Amino acid sequence: MSQQKTDPNYKVIAENRRARFDYFIESDLEVGVILTGSEVKSLRTGQSNIAESYASVEEGELWLINSYIAAYKQAGVFGHEERRRRKLLVSRKELARLWQAIGREGMTLVPLVMYFNHRGIVKLKIGVAKGKKNHDKRDTEAKRDWGRQKQRLLKQG
Repeated sequence: MSQQKTDPNYKVIAENRRARFDYFIESDLEVGVILTGSEVKSLRTGQSNIAESYASVEEGELWLINSYIAAYKQAGVFGHEERRRRKLLVSRKELARLWQAIGREGMTLVPLVMYFNHRGIVKLKIGVAKGKKNHDKRDTEAKRDWGRQKQRLLKQG
């Protein structure tokens, strides 16, 4: 990750910070996204949101559903729909593994981070996740609070 921070082309566009709180992330996968020109221009200005979105395998293809990319004003009539379904690019082998995880194991595909990679191409990191129950969320919050409290105590003396 330190290599990506020093790279001038690497830039995080949108991050789903709530995903790690709501889900147990089993594994993650980097996928490509098929976008139109006005969508890429809008992403360069950083106007997007993947917090309410999810990925789904439908008809043998992987789709990103309910992600928001703001309209690019300079595109005029050649713009794009803000919440359209976007196709994700992944190998057949990975698609089969994801489909199996969703179907048999009851997992969910959650977008974690959308970013420009070192070549300036938009990539999306999706996580294969299992939903947390309320008591699991409380445990996570308690551990996080204890970690903060511990840091404060160590800092004080």
